[in-house]
Amino acid sequence: MRVGIGHDTHRLEEGRPLILGGVRVEHARGLVGHSDADVVLHAVTDALLGAAGLGDIGDAYPDTDPAWRGADSALFLRETLARLNRDGWRVVNVDVIVFAQEPKLGPLKGRIRDNLARLLGIDEGAVNVKAKTGEKVGHIGRAEAIACQAVVLIDKENV
Repeated sequence: MRVGIGHDTHRLEEGRPLILGGVRVEHARGLVGHSDADVVLHAVTDALLGAAGLGDIGDAYPDTDPAWRGADSALFLRETLARLNRDGWRVVNVDVIVFAQEPKLGPLKGRIRDNLARLLGIDEGAVNVKAKTGEKVGHIGRAEAIACQAVVLIDKENV
């Protein structure tokens, strides 16, 4: 068994779609990044890579590579998961914290959890999604950015 942790932060800007965990969220502002800037999928991908000892998301999908411009971050997660599966790893569980002053994510946590479970090919009960505000402190609290932290547990398949 191995544990990985991932983190990502992107700033908010008008005119961009807000996508969290592969779920489109109705909001006046979205996250800015080279890809679709989905902090949840980026953090989970980063955690998976870390658990398997494969570096980080910036190594695997650098923002200097035009191939990833505007990319759907589900691609990063799917490719990373396939890489781990080829090496005999399976995801046991995932725990995610989304840090956002706005929008309120309580009603969306279930949809994000379900989509993460679907993308990872695991039971919804093995995925937990929490949402925290910044309590009006710092870039999160001023609603300038959204961040995510993810922890994953992986294990070798019984062959």
